[in-house]
Amino acid sequence: MNILIGGAWPYANGSLHIGHIAALLPGDVIARYYRAKGDNVLYVSGSDCHGTPISIRAKKEGVSPKDIADKYHTEFKRCFEKLNFSYDYYGRTDDEFHKKEVQEAIILLYDKGLIYEKEVEQIYCEHCNQFLPDRYVEGVCPKCHSIARGDQCDNCGTLLEPLELSERKCKLCNNEPIVKNAKQLYFSLSKFQSTIKENLDKNQSNWRINAVNNTERYLNEGLCDRAISRDLSLGIDIPIKGFSDKKVYVWIDAVLGYLTMSKKWAVENKKSYEEFWDESAISYYVHGKDNIPFHSIILPALIKGIGYNKLPDRIVSSEYLTLEGKKISTSNNWAIWIPDIIERYKPDAIRYFFLINAPEKRDADFSWREFVNSFNGELLGAYGNLVNRTLVFAKKYFDNEIPSGEVNVNIKREIVILYDIIGKLIEQGNLKAALEKVFEFIRSINKYFDENAPWITVKDNFKFCGNTIYNCIYSIANIANLLSPFLPESSEKIKSWLNFNDDRWEVIEPNHGSSIGEITILFERLDKKLIEEERNSLLNSRN
Repeated sequence: MNILIGGAWPYANGSLHIGHIAALLPGDVIARYYRAKGDNVLYVSGSDCHGTPISIRAKKEGVSPKDIADKYHTEFKRCFEKLNFSYDYYGRTDDEFHKKEVQEAIILLYDKGLIYEKEVEQIYCEHCNQFLPDRYVEGVCPKCHSIARGDQCDNCGTLLEPLELSERKCKLCNNEPIVKNAKQLYFSLSKFQSTIKENLDKNQSNWRINAVNNTERYLNEGLCDRAISRDLSLGIDIPIKGFSDKKVYVWIDAVLGYLTMSKKWAVENKKSYEEFWDESAISYYVHGKDNIPFHSIILPALIKGIGYNKLPDRIVSSEYLTLEGKKISTSNNWAIWIPDIIERYKPDAIRYFFLINAPEKRDADFSWREFVNSFNGELLGAYGNLVNRTLVFAKKYFDNEIPSGEVNVNIKREIVILYDIIGKLIEQGNLKAALEKVFEFIRSINKYFDENAPWITVKDNFKFCGNTIYNCIYSIANIANLLSPFLPESSEKIKSWLNFNDDRWEVIEPNHGSSIGEITILFERLDKKLIEEERNSLLNSRN
């Protein structure tokens, strides 16, 4: 099976925070799982280097937009690598290959009559002497009446045009802009109403409920054509005569990145990308709630318009993550930044928390208390404790070898069932439930260890003791294998200690007599003092 997985493209205008990772991490788990199953996986993403936020940041810092994009693209790559994201290709939207592909797509859509010229009213700032990009316009949302940007309301998720806002202000100078006529290119999104509806009807059981509801809302209101050109200084040049002074609007640029990076990966690796964009493939799109309409409506319309039939099959769209009970605010520095947290905590500790507390169906909260307590209670207390006490016992009493034993039929049956259940849950994007199932099993094996009391039977029934330890090692080997997509670093350690390195989604049978490698502590306890230290640091960093 060919599996395409697209992770959303973060804006290269500032550091990643925990909300980004909570939304993007499911993509890596899904990719690792399908690879272990033996499927053909292409997992792509990249940095969005053309967004207006980059221009705003560059202006503030007195540097070029490219300097900002370069800085954060490099930082993003380092963060994803440190967290063990396994992208097959991580690109950027200012890449020349990507630019050329996007321009060719626009020419193709224009030639098909799916892009057309239109005279429109636009927001113009007389003080700044320029037409304002959508994100440079701020005002009141017509739907929910909160303060919104000119392209989208973060509060209710509505896609907007700047003219729909009331009480408009220029974000650059805070003056009230005027309305002025200008010519722009528009994409005939309205022509794809039935295509989007059919795709939703066909796949909605494989979409998160927020994606279904959000998409249905737009369809019920009727899809509107959207401008694809903008009067910007940053972006891809429009390749249509009469519009060469304008740039491609960022929403078309970024979502086409899944296709362009698939092509670039294929060119650089001398492979075919077409099999991942064929109707027989399965495609996943992994992102946050605010990105839903770009993936459920705009992307499939563009893809269909260009001539591909591989529309999004599975949408894994997270709800929001709050921080200590409050909304994350980058402007107020109410955030935990990924470059900071990866320096202080192990990748599996971070991955575990954002998977077991994932904002899958409702908003989730990050608190330092919960982070430390769940790590010490589950990752260390249940999992690390089982691994450590079993392997230390085997090394001490069984000559550093896996003892002989016969697998308990109930344990074996449960493990076989787990591979099936966990696999299905991962495929459905229900990663929290999958991880909970594995930890239920971990707790049951800890109970098995305690009930069989090997510290007693080692003295009076050595064979029985060996059988207990063999069953625990058999379980640990399979737990590590089941957790490999979720917690790759600790799984690799256990696999090396037990001398098996196969990444395959099937029951592992440890060899009797096989020597156990030099073991170290799998997870180290986090001091409870960290809770107050981290919270104080967060409170003191607020702007």
